[in-house]
Amino acid sequence: MEYIPVIILVLSFVSLLLIGVPVAWSIAISSLLTMMVSIPTLPALTTVSQRIGTGLDSFALLAIPFFVLSGQLMNKGGIAHRLIAFAKTLVGALPGGLALINVVSAMLMGAIAGSAMASASAMGSILGPEMEKEGYSKEFGAAVNITSSTIGLVIPPSNVLIVYSLASGGVSIAALFLAGYIPGILTGLFLMIVASLWAKKKKYKVGKRSSLKDVVKTFIAAFPSLMLLVVVIGGIVTGIFTATEASAIAVLYTLVLAFYYKEISIKGLPQIFLDSCGTTAIVMLLIGTSMSMSWIMSYENIPQDISTLLLGVSDNPIIVLLIINLLLLFVGIFMDMTPAVLIFTPIFLPIITELGMDPVQFGIVMVLNLCIGLCTPPVGSVLFVGVGIANTTIEKVVKPLLPLFVSMIVALFLVTYFPELSLWLPRLFGL
Repeated sequence: MEYIPVIILVLSFVSLLLIGVPVAWSIAISSLLTMMVSIPTLPALTTVSQRIGTGLDSFALLAIPFFVLSGQLMNKGGIAHRLIAFAKTLVGALPGGLALINVVSAMLMGAIAGSAMASASAMGSILGPEMEKEGYSKEFGAAVNITSSTIGLVIPPSNVLIVYSLASGGVSIAALFLAGYIPGILTGLFLMIVASLWAKKKKYKVGKRSSLKDVVKTFIAAFPSLMLLVVVIGGIVTGIFTATEASAIAVLYTLVLAFYYKEISIKGLPQIFLDSCGTTAIVMLLIGTSMSMSWIMSYENIPQDISTLLLGVSDNPIIVLLIINLLLLFVGIFMDMTPAVLIFTPIFLPIITELGMDPVQFGIVMVLNLCIGLCTPPVGSVLFVGVGIANTTIEKVVKPLLPLFVSMIVALFLVTYFPELSLWLPRLFGL
């Protein structure tokens, strides 16, 4: 194994992050420095820039800007209020009712909007003040909001699963989408159990039981929003359209829905388009530079060397998967989800394939694992959004956050060691 390229890649990347260089530029610069070890400066510059360009040359990636736009339209189109009202009638009367409403609403909102930060922002703004009014501590409310907002990245449609499909060399997006349902719902249930036990311990108020009439009324109000999942996932699974075409249909559907709800005007559309372009530009730059780093690591045989090293430690699948999970949990603390998926999928995929693990299952394990990283400092974007909206500090949120973390890690290991949790649905539909 040639150690110099690995040392330069790791040290330069970590150093750039520590001095505050944005993640995308840290990836690009460290990739360039690593390449310059093997070839002269000019060819190295040409190679890195070429890999960034070719990394974005994918039809599947067109789905990302469309899903981002549909998420923005959903977020601004009054969807959150209707989903919260529906969730309230389902779980509002249970112990820790408002916390459970947050989890259920975040699962629905995250799945529809496809953005953890959009979900954290919407749920925190609407439910946060209401929870405080009912006697819940703002730190507990923030902790529930932060952890539950990430579940929507596992429940489809999910941009991160599309990115994984690209990084893995073409794993079926439809299979990945279906595989995310049970692990996402399982994680949500674990969060609800912990939140309910915490609320019972702190003796928080319990809401009133809703009548069947209220349940039906709120369901009808939320039904058009929930139908987006049926249209998008149903169309992909039945082969009516591809994931990219589904993303465009999602935009059209959400646009019509937003005008139907009268929450968005023609005048408000330019700002929504602008916000979507900004988010898309950031994601695409991360994808381009990460694909460049992945190629350079492959050029330097880093994935093969790591694979040999890990399999040399143990050939027991349980031990190797445990090591991979721990490494990903560590990576998630310091790196955002998109570059982590693009960089580490080519490294770990050959290992898990060697162990006989299905790439679809590994995709769900990886995303579920990195979701935990979004809730941890120093790069936890959802953590900062949740804490900022709740107007509290990270130090105060840590205590109620820890048991919720544990529940997410338990769900992660169940999905890792019980393949049917993620593979049953894709197999049921012949994917």
